Amino acid sequence: MSSCSCVLAGSANICSKGAAICEPCSSAAKANPAPPLPPRSNSTPRSSDGRRRLVFIIIGSISLAGILSAAALRFVILPIYRNRGRIHDTVELHAGAAEAPLPPGVPSERLRPDIAEYSNPPISRQLSIGHGSTIKEFPLAVLLAATDNFSDDHKIGSGGFGSVYRAVLDDGRVVAIKRAEPPPAAASSSHADQRRRRDRDRETAFLSELALLSRVNHKNLVRLLGFCNQNGERVLVYEFMANGTLHDHLHKLAVSPLASWAARLRVALDAARGIEYLHAYAVPPIIHRDIKSSNILLDATWTAKVADFGLSLLSPSSDDEHTRDPSSPRAAGTVGYMDPQYYRLQHLTTKSDVYSFGVVLLELLTGCRAVHRNDESGTPTNLVEYAVPQIDEDDVHSVIDRRLPPPTPSEIETVAFVGYLAADCVSPDGKDRPTMSEIVAGLERAMAACSGQPPPVLMRSATARSF
Repeated sequence: MSSCSCVLAGSANICSKGAAICEPCSSAAKANPAPPLPPRSNSTPRSSDGRRRLVFIIIGSISLAGILSAAALRFVILPIYRNRGRIHDTVELHAGAAEAPLPPGVPSERLRPDIAEYSNPPISRQLSIGHGSTIKEFPLAVLLAATDNFSDDHKIGSGGFGSVYRAVLDDGRVVAIKRAEPPPAAASSSHADQRRRRDRDRETAFLSELALLSRVNHKNLVRLLGFCNQNGERVLVYEFMANGTLHDHLHKLAVSPLASWAARLRVALDAARGIEYLHAYAVPPIIHRDIKSSNILLDATWTAKVADFGLSLLSPSSDDEHTRDPSSPRAAGTVGYMDPQYYRLQHLTTKSDVYSFGVVLLELLTGCRAVHRNDESGTPTNLVEYAVPQIDEDDVHSVIDRRLPPPTPSEIETVAFVGYLAADCVSPDGKDRPTMSEIVAGLERAMAACSGQPPPVLMRSATARSF
């Protein structure tokens, strides 16, 4: 055992038998004491507050960035995206386009401030026309200049939508300009409120119909070139049809190039193809509502095209449900052409157009108006009631137009077939009428037989009733 008063720390592990290494006690007293514990910090609450402030700053920054991003999306990115999809081949209208200056000398009565106060901003801001569209938005000043302020000297007709004017644009194109008629003046303040609502409804209808018309493209439909919705005016611009209406050639002109069975059959086939497109290929399908000979126009090459599809809802008289008369030409059809089943049931279908087209076929066959006066008694006679009973008795040739040369041997069967087809189209029950696709197929066979091609079998059983 060691007798040292002060033992060197750890020496017992080195020495054996309990020996140890001694050291002076004064050295042991100077040994380094264990390091003291650090004093309690007084900064802990301050550091915690700083961390909270840092968290609040981060959260606030993220929220502000989100708000700014949403604002950028709403006011910058979305307008750019929308404008990319708006493919007007058009004159771009600016914010003040509705008040664009008009040509000097325009009479104030030519404008419609009573309608203008209800009109919406330019349609180019509301209507997105599909890719590839050639629809143009015309400034009103251009159309006023082209028509001499809608002068009667340029007026060539009128219809359910309004007056029609012939005009020449700056680029030399000849066009037909259809100007919507203003609604009748309000008689009282209550009527004025009703009129405001009707004007708004009419504006909505104009936009929807214009969107529909802009998507329609077929060689046998009159092409819409553009529109104007400025200063209370609603105007549509169409291609000009140089040779007028089928109605004029059948009932007004003393001499017409349509004085042969082949020419009339060609017009019938052209018009049928146009209506077939509306029913079977337009998206959504379109019911014309007012098929008649005055809505079948002829261009410079005598190609027949159907006009005024989709416009019956825009006429001034078609806004008030309480005053709408189903017998009114502007409601849905024209007297003599209107489907009697629609008149009774107030249910419009594509077969209503088929009925009206059947009346047109009877006009082409007989040369008579849809409602004409009997030569002997002078009383009004409905063409369907006059011709169909004789056709049903297989006596088609007793009702054919005597102004045309007698049918040639190759035309006799064709003329009879067209008579049977017309009778099928005006069947009292819509279910018994053919579709426009079936009518086109029948007229194509008739055209082939009339032109001397190997004749198909044309008989009553080959019309739509057996399809």
